[in-house]
Amino acid sequence: MSTTAVTAPRRNYRGRFAPSPSGPLHFGSLVAAVGSYLDAKSNQGSWLVRIEDIDTTRVVEGAAKDILTTLEAYGLYWDEQVVYQTKRHDLYAHTLDKLNNQQLIYACHCSRKQIKALGGIYQAHCRHLNHSQAHSALRLIQQHPICQYHDLIQGQVSVTRDLAHEDYLIKRSDGLFAYQLVVVADDIEQGITHVVRGADLLEPTARQLSLFKQLDSAAPQYAHLPLAVAKPGFKLSKQNYAPAIVKDNPKPALLSAFEFLGLAPQPELVELSIDKMLNWAIDNYNLESVPNVAEIQISQNSHSQSPLFTHLNK
Repeated sequence: MSTTAVTAPRRNYRGRFAPSPSGPLHFGSLVAAVGSYLDAKSNQGSWLVRIEDIDTTRVVEGAAKDILTTLEAYGLYWDEQVVYQTKRHDLYAHTLDKLNNQQLIYACHCSRKQIKALGGIYQAHCRHLNHSQAHSALRLIQQHPICQYHDLIQGQVSVTRDLAHEDYLIKRSDGLFAYQLVVVADDIEQGITHVVRGADLLEPTARQLSLFKQLDSAAPQYAHLPLAVAKPGFKLSKQNYAPAIVKDNPKPALLSAFEFLGLAPQPELVELSIDKMLNWAIDNYNLESVPNVAEIQISQNSHSQSPLFTHLNK
């Protein structure tokens, strides 16, 4: 089956913001936080925070705490206890065992360099070689390839057939659980019904939808926000040293995040308290007003100034 329309059944809205603690929040991550928060609260739902620290090689000491204090400075208070992936290994091991019992996992000894040399898509080279799973990378035999799905912002999303059919990693050779496995296990366990996040995850979503099917679980509805980019194809990220948003004067960046998400705040809104600014945004937020583009190019002259939007990119 190449197309999916599987979504979570109607129930209480449960959304989440799931940053990785590889550095402080920047404007792009603020947009994701505010967008997911407004969508949850405008639907009278719960908004959870999950710290995606499963890849311990990328974790920066103190970043998780800094992220949480930044969210609080911007008035973005979460419902329920914060979840840390590094404390949920039993959940991921149970999910891995479930797939293993279905005989859908095999060990792979191929390196990234080898796969890249063959075009970047893994060709199931190790599927029938019966390598020991000990100290090996583990791949999932793809049973439910998803080539197309509907996104609430971006519309119809297509991925290549090769990507949809690829046997992807679910556990790394260094013993760390892979993102694709843990994010689905987390969303199932937390009962997430809606995922609002950046458009850089449009392709991985197809794999996640296939894993929800394999685990016989209803998938959330997805809405992928435009990425804030410094130039076309160059998103703001911690890896390219995007400036951190400030905690001591959050209102200008918050106002810019509202504008980025399709709201039309008046400049005097910044004179209100943070709580009143957010209440205004909740009352006026509409997912259909979010630009259905993959990128929005911005310029940002300093750490303390709010960004200026220059143009949109589809």
